[in-house]
Amino acid sequence: MIKKLDKLIIKAFIGPFLATFFIALFILVIQFFWLYIDDFVGKGIDVLTLVQFIGYVSTTLVPLALPLGILLSSIMTFGNLGESFELVAIKSAGIPLVRFMRPVLVVSAILGLVAFAFANYVIPVAELKMRTLLYDIRVAKPAFDIKEGVFYKKLDGYTIKIGKKENDSIIHNVVIYEHNYTLQDNIILAEKGTMTISPDQRFLSFNLQNGWRYQEKGNPGTVETEYYRLGFKEYKKVFDLSSFKLNKTADSTFKTYYKMLSLQQLNTVVDSLNGVVKKLRDRSERELRPSMPMQSVPDSVWKKHKAVAVKAKNVDQLIPDTLKRNVYSNAVTKISGVKSVAEFLAYDYIEQQKQLRLHKLERHRKFTLSFACVVLFLIGAPLGSIIRKGGLGLPLVISVFFFIVFHIMNTTGEKLVKEDAMQPVTGMWMSTAILIPIGMFLTWKAMKDSNLFNAEFYYRTMRRIGLSRWLKEKQ
Repeated sequence: MIKKLDKLIIKAFIGPFLATFFIALFILVIQFFWLYIDDFVGKGIDVLTLVQFIGYVSTTLVPLALPLGILLSSIMTFGNLGESFELVAIKSAGIPLVRFMRPVLVVSAILGLVAFAFANYVIPVAELKMRTLLYDIRVAKPAFDIKEGVFYKKLDGYTIKIGKKENDSIIHNVVIYEHNYTLQDNIILAEKGTMTISPDQRFLSFNLQNGWRYQEKGNPGTVETEYYRLGFKEYKKVFDLSSFKLNKTADSTFKTYYKMLSLQQLNTVVDSLNGVVKKLRDRSERELRPSMPMQSVPDSVWKKHKAVAVKAKNVDQLIPDTLKRNVYSNAVTKISGVKSVAEFLAYDYIEQQKQLRLHKLERHRKFTLSFACVVLFLIGAPLGSIIRKGGLGLPLVISVFFFIVFHIMNTTGEKLVKEDAMQPVTGMWMSTAILIPIGMFLTWKAMKDSNLFNAEFYYRTMRRIGLSRWLKEKQ
């Protein structure tokens, strides 16, 4: 049953949480665009496509913004309660810290379930749409823009140079090279003209005046060609701009990428990859064993010839001179064959192992980011009750510090898993395993009304041991 105390604490938590969550989400989206800004500059992306892309990116970052929002809002909530002496009143009534942390803990657990639902059902779709659109933006050509006195080569089959532009439509001293990918080029020269783009952005029209068209005809493989020069008063040249449009790639192109899969799909793929790895092991043993006949020789045979082998200083002395050449040649051929087969099998095995690690990593990520909501609350709530400061000052600094620690450990663990230096379960849960004891320690200190972040406590302690007087004398 929800009591008035629970309603008070939840109401005090919801406002800061919504504000900090959207602030954290905004910062993470800005960070994403900072990393990929080069892919967007100069592409002439329309507003609708940009808004659509921002929506996809924001959706994929929700599970990462939720823990940060919970951490900051919990510090602010319990810091505000401590600053207004409401915590003192609650404790004086005999209510322990864990009791008035409980309602927000339940809310954090619910938000963790929401984060898991996003990670399992929403993010795979949003990640697929976002990655597909990002690919289309990356491969798109830069926006059409011809500058004065510069050869423009972005149009397939043409090179254009404009001497001077007026109002972006009137052009002077126009040179157009038509490339037909042979030894012959056609050239158009004009004194002036106008440049217009069709309303649907598909065609570029040059209405040229007072110029010449130079054209070579004939077999390009011989010198017997004809060269034509045609003068004109007016000439219209149309260029196709369809290659500058943002082409839409089918979503199915990236649907097998490990980040695009739900938990059920990841489990299926992991089982399949485990079977593939096992088959590769069996195949390696089956194909390499015939190339190593010495494995089938029993130890008794080696013991029988041990006396002869001991007298020889090296293997070379055990082989008769008449057979050395054939033995070495056969050995080199055999080793080369075994090496080729081993390298091929090793490459395939390493690649399948890498895919297996990536899929296991993504499976653990769906749980770690959700569980982080509870872990970071267990750090934020006792921190707020200890520092007893609300607002966005000290709470923001402390929350950002702990979130950076969490993010760095999480990223480091993920990188170690990808490099096969750590198992997926260890790498992905490393940050949680480190932060849980910190949260338990802070909760214990908060229950004991610790002066952990009280500057006055440390100053009085220094005075008590005479350290402050010594510091003043040194100054």
